[in-house]
Amino acid sequence: MTASTGQLVDLDISGMTCASCANRIERKLNKLDGVTASVNYATERAHVEVPAGLAAGDLVEVVRAAGYDASPILPDPPADATEHVPAGSGDPELDGLRQRLIVSAILSVPVIALAMVPALQFTYWQWLSLTLAAPVVVWGAYPFHRAAWINLRHGATTMDTLVSVGTLAAFGWSLYALFLGTAGTPGLTHGFDLLPQRTDGSSHIYLEAAAGVTTFLLAGRYFEKRAKRRAGDALAALMDLGAKDVVVRRPGGDENRIPIAQLAVGDEFVVRPGEKIATDGVVVDGASAVDASMVSGESVPVEVTAGDSVVGATVNTSGLLVVRATAVGSDTALAQMARMVTAAQEGKADVQRLADRISSVFVPIVIAIALATLGFWLGVASTTDFAGGDVTFAFTAAVAVLIIACPCALGLATPTALMVGTGRGAQLGILLKGPEVLESTRRVDTIVLDKTGTVTTGEMSVSGITVVDGYETEQVLGWAASVESGSEHPIAAAVVDAGRDHIDSHVRDFVSTQGAGVAGMVGDRLVEVVSPSKVDVPLPHTLDDAVATAESDGATAVVVLASDGASETAAAQPVPVAVLAVADRVKPSSAAAVAEFRRLGLTPKLLTGDNEGAARAVASSVGIDDVTAGVSPRRKLEVIAELQEQGHVVAMVGDGINDAAALAQADLGLAMGTGTDVAMAASDLTVVSGDLRAVADAIRLARRTLGTIKGNLFWAFGYNVAAIPLAAAGMLNPMIAGAAMALSSVFVVGNSLRLRGFTPGR
Repeated sequence: MTASTGQLVDLDISGMTCASCANRIERKLNKLDGVTASVNYATERAHVEVPAGLAAGDLVEVVRAAGYDASPILPDPPADATEHVPAGSGDPELDGLRQRLIVSAILSVPVIALAMVPALQFTYWQWLSLTLAAPVVVWGAYPFHRAAWINLRHGATTMDTLVSVGTLAAFGWSLYALFLGTAGTPGLTHGFDLLPQRTDGSSHIYLEAAAGVTTFLLAGRYFEKRAKRRAGDALAALMDLGAKDVVVRRPGGDENRIPIAQLAVGDEFVVRPGEKIATDGVVVDGASAVDASMVSGESVPVEVTAGDSVVGATVNTSGLLVVRATAVGSDTALAQMARMVTAAQEGKADVQRLADRISSVFVPIVIAIALATLGFWLGVASTTDFAGGDVTFAFTAAVAVLIIACPCALGLATPTALMVGTGRGAQLGILLKGPEVLESTRRVDTIVLDKTGTVTTGEMSVSGITVVDGYETEQVLGWAASVESGSEHPIAAAVVDAGRDHIDSHVRDFVSTQGAGVAGMVGDRLVEVVSPSKVDVPLPHTLDDAVATAESDGATAVVVLASDGASETAAAQPVPVAVLAVADRVKPSSAAAVAEFRRLGLTPKLLTGDNEGAARAVASSVGIDDVTAGVSPRRKLEVIAELQEQGHVVAMVGDGINDAAALAQADLGLAMGTGTDVAMAASDLTVVSGDLRAVADAIRLARRTLGTIKGNLFWAFGYNVAAIPLAAAGMLNPMIAGAAMALSSVFVVGNSLRLRGFTPGR
């Protein structure tokens, strides 16, 4: 598998135990000529851009040479390879950690109890403690020791180095005190203190610290890893949405059930009520309602019939459908959504890059601080009469520094929040292209909305009908719909939809004139549907007023003329009988969305290529004051640029090809998933549904995710800034330090998981 120029290769990385491991692998990969790599500790993946001639196997060798393992991720895995293993089950690494944690906890509890409660300290209690603590420090902490040794062989230090050195130092000191000092004396007693004590070092053991720290760290790592699995559940669930098999209808009418991987573009397949639609396609037969909530977040099923497009993984709720596949495998909308979510999770926000730089130099600095702490307190000991006590104190303080200073919380702060936030977004039909989008959502103060397809449905409908005396509304609407049924114009489609129940299918002598209208014989009556400017006779006063009202409201007016079917000569003399107002429907949710934008501190503006009247009418109905109408795609881009020059941070929401340039120019581009591929490619964020309120939800979720990241970083930085000086000053027992360090990582991951509770405003 040789990479071509600029090819992206994704690797699954195993063996990483902390953020420092990810930084080290990233540095090794980036040393290769032409390689740009990003390694994410939370997702346990590497995202690598490689030049021509460099194989994925070469990348794997570099990772293995660094002491870890890697395997390329196939771009389009078979369907049965996407089965998801639930968090906390069936994961060998997680199962191994759980086993070590349970055994270590069982052995450590009596060790800690014996050390803390003098009443339990029988004659040879210290030797029982040694017997129980030894398996914990040697076997329970083996993952830490192994990782520390592998990194040491490569001249590197990680969090495991701190843990391994700290626990082995505490255990080694205890062995020294038991076998060479006075701690092995029968009847030894000593209590547990939160602070290191100045006592005779040869009579003091730290088995409870060594065993307790190991158990706390194993617990922290287990819950951290389980939480990371849970954080990735949303993406795994997204991948699991797809059907696993499909019933294909062959040309002869035979039906066969085949694995989804064997389905090809152009195949027709059957979807029965309650079944998932196997892949993206077009309905060729049948009518039903499709539940797309798991893909788009829309709660209301969508009615579909022959000719309508459907998306794979949505559920057919009622009728039988026959669908022709238009995309399969990695080309489906579901696969594209998964790729966007994965890309966002594997990217790095600016705040994470800062954390990475700090954690990469953190371990050597901590080791230096621990040595300085040891040297300082030994220096103090040399000036006192009771040196042994201060040697013990110096050793305890140095071990506490090593144990408490894990940078894991720092490394987990950004990626875990990003994983949970993007995963929750995927569940709601909100797709972020990358973590840098988060910063943009925080700074945005102006939101520019395209009209057609964004604020409105993009589909014309009859918004009003005025009929002269002597005619019935349904009757006239039926005549107009009958004639318009022969036209493909959007206005014709709106008229046909409005008069569908009254259509006369027997239309003769149909004529369509470009830019004018249509005409035809409905029964023995000549009916014309034309633009007001093409009417040669004066309009009755009521119809003239209806035309003026429609145009002032931004609608398009068409005049219906009909002859008197009872007259033998009337076929040549149709007269105006009605005016239809046809307009692009405003989405029911648009007004609520605009109000939500204002609550988020955003100033809404409408930007459209439509005429001023139509734009003003739509803007007024949804609560937008600032309108720019009649603009070309190039002018849309210029308007965005002008707002930016005025100091505004601009978000642009659009759905069409004509919006792509403006979406790319904006500080934050948001594409409606009902729009074109070009618009979605140019945007930073895509909402799968056509509901404009989802845009507000997307901004709120992105801001909430960024806030969680900053909260995590504040905790991680604050923890280390406060804890290391306390440990160096001799104010923390090593076991308490170990518990605090483990809890800091668990806190960060737990805080990130709160994003799973984000609720949309829809």
